[in-house]
Amino acid sequence: MRIDVLTLFPEMFESPLDCSILKRAQDKGIVEIALTNIRDFATDNYRKVDDKPYGGGPGMVMMPGPVFDCFEYVRKLAPQKGPVILLTPQGQKFDQEKALRLSAEKRLILISGRYEGFDERIRIGLDADQISIGDYVISGGELAAMVIIDAVVRLLAGALGDEDSPKDDSFSAGLLEYPQYTRPEVFRGMKVPDILLSGDHAKIAQWRRRQALQRTEQLRPDLLGESKDKEKK
Repeated sequence: MRIDVLTLFPEMFESPLDCSILKRAQDKGIVEIALTNIRDFATDNYRKVDDKPYGGGPGMVMMPGPVFDCFEYVRKLAPQKGPVILLTPQGQKFDQEKALRLSAEKRLILISGRYEGFDERIRIGLDADQISIGDYVISGGELAAMVIIDAVVRLLAGALGDEDSPKDDSFSAGLLEYPQYTRPEVFRGMKVPDILLSGDHAKIAQWRRRQALQRTEQLRPDLLGESKDKEKK
């Protein structure tokens, strides 16, 4: 997979992309992640990429020209095609199901917004999808892009040490993950449940399923309804 990120702050990605799973996936050739600075495509001496909104109002809006020019340059860097995604609070909420769908693509082009958002013609002209990572506002789309990159890359074949790990993650089956334990068997008076020490894999699986259901009911009961709806489909 190839992931292109269009951003005004490529330096924000340096540390996250150079650590842990994302670094290993790049080193193995599982994913190629390229950063391109939108400001490089500004046409004036001040490298201006934003301007006041028509009709008045606070803040500044990202201008279409630099974004379009940057996108057209990036699109030619590789032959693969894939969705163009604007990171914006107005987008559909990102979840594990979307991460799984995106992980099946050969290429993603992520465009990180800043200021008061994008000139609407960017969305229309690039035929872009819009994605939000939650119902809150952050300073820009860079952090949102990092979240999406991490969630998608860990689903790619070979990215994780254990290929079955993503199957048990929270949300993968529409439920929160069951409780996990490791050594020591007893820590500060708290003991690992006996069932996990039994070696009976069938009973362990049943216990984990019950625990996942209970935890989801307690912490995210809304997911139980979504899980049932998916099963009906």
